[in-house]
Amino acid sequence: MLKALINQIVQFYPIRKALTYPIRRQIRRFDAATQRPREVQAALLQRILRRQADTAFGRDHGFAQVRTLADFRRHVPVAGYERLEPYIDRVRRGEFRALLADPEVLMFALTSGTTAARKFIPVTRQYVDDYKRGWQMWGVRVYADHPEVRLKPILQLAGDPDEFRTEAGIPCGAITGLTAQMQKRIIRWLYCVPGPTGRIKNIASKYYVALRLSIPRKVGMIIAANPSTLLHLARAGDQQKERLIRDIHDGRLSGHVDLPADIRATISRGLRPNPRRARELEEVVRRTGHLYPSGYWPHKFLIGTWTGGSVGAYVRHLPDYFGPQAVIRDVGLIASEGRMTIPFADGTPSGTLDITSHFFEFIPEEEIDSPCPTVLEAHELLEGRNYYILPTTAYGLYRYDIHDVVRVTGFHHQTPQIEFLSKGAHFANLTGEKLSEYQVVQAVRDATRELDLCVGTYSLAPCWNEELPYYGLFVERGELPDGSAALRLAEAVERRLMELNSEYAAKRESQRLDAVRVELLPPGAWQRWDGERLARSGGTQEQYKHPCLINDLRFRDSMPVEREIAPLYAQ
Repeated sequence: MLKALINQIVQFYPIRKALTYPIRRQIRRFDAATQRPREVQAALLQRILRRQADTAFGRDHGFAQVRTLADFRRHVPVAGYERLEPYIDRVRRGEFRALLADPEVLMFALTSGTTAARKFIPVTRQYVDDYKRGWQMWGVRVYADHPEVRLKPILQLAGDPDEFRTEAGIPCGAITGLTAQMQKRIIRWLYCVPGPTGRIKNIASKYYVALRLSIPRKVGMIIAANPSTLLHLARAGDQQKERLIRDIHDGRLSGHVDLPADIRATISRGLRPNPRRARELEEVVRRTGHLYPSGYWPHKFLIGTWTGGSVGAYVRHLPDYFGPQAVIRDVGLIASEGRMTIPFADGTPSGTLDITSHFFEFIPEEEIDSPCPTVLEAHELLEGRNYYILPTTAYGLYRYDIHDVVRVTGFHHQTPQIEFLSKGAHFANLTGEKLSEYQVVQAVRDATRELDLCVGTYSLAPCWNEELPYYGLFVERGELPDGSAALRLAEAVERRLMELNSEYAAKRESQRLDAVRVELLPPGAWQRWDGERLARSGGTQEQYKHPCLINDLRFRDSMPVEREIAPLYAQ
């Protein structure tokens, strides 16, 4: 009753306009800034350096003497986490001025552990302000473009912001959990899943709780950065359909769900019997044989998720579970290190560079290994070119090599719009072909579309052979109908890789590489492998990204390959 009353109040146009006015003003300011990125970026860099000049890092790198961008580049070389780690270790022990002028560190955001051990990114008030501003502008533009989802319930899974603490007692975990806790009370009622559920460790229980709380409501938006999370969520609902329907009917939460007692108590207080909704869900199962989001949310809603890079293969399968009524908008290039882009359109991974939050530099992709690469500002980029992106932030990251390769897709006024392609570390190079994960993802995507195959999880890896090395496409046996389909897939992927990578084509033509082969794995092999990899890195399920290219010549020997299928023209 209270939620319904609040909904009626905020739907009243003058009140809704007053609530969104500050964010609409931010969008106008951002739009104005995109017309003069050079000046905006130069002023932002000077503000960051002046504020951080008296930190240990600032003194060690001569921030007080920096007057120009050239000075900055001379004093601070491009580097990754290894340069910052000694300073961050001091911050973890409570010595904030080692890296930050801020008097408080709210938490450390932990990286996903995709390419290495987890890294600690300090989260300050400025970090949160920048992070929230980007999300607010994204959300208001979504509501402007899709008024039918405006102020409807939101399903968003948050992580745990307090997985553990540093020596100084600073929480470490997921930034999504912190922002969920910091939501204003007036909008907190919109979210189906309360913030404390981020502490649920068992992923199956987390999915069940999210579904139990959201299925009874007319959800308008679903947000999960990784689309694989959405597929797992949809499948979990179908697998647990009998329990979910029974719980919704009875107004309870099944005892099989593994939850901390306080979270169970919090959730249970808000549950009410809903026999009518249970009957609707039973009819969906009777009619379709499944309980997928396309059945229990037949109305139009929006999915906010990553759509570019290696995760794009998962996006292709979302309509199978969520239906054609689900509109998809990329949430932008976001990492634990911060938000880089803000997408303002549906159906594209491209977003406008967030030039008001961070200072950005770029290195052309082909020059990344050069001892003296070209380094460009945002206004100097060229459409259609690929670059490594280097953010400098207000919370301690300077010319930071995040290893992300992006492509410039166009410009909004004078500011580039970019899309994420791949992690630069995800390259394989047996004989000079420099095959990228982005090319692998595109080749497999195009090949499966051409052959009308549905391949979920896969990886391409170099396989050593004394006579002629080759690349193996590792796929579980159940993903392909038969050996003939596997052979056609190998041939199609091979053709597409040669089209996408001229060096790969040259190495094939000169017989320095053999043809792609399919390596069939037993069902469940990828789930076990991903689980072990995630356990070693210490990352979280929500952040984890399965690598589509693995640069390890010993990889094949470590996998339980049941059968290798090679084209007839392979040596």
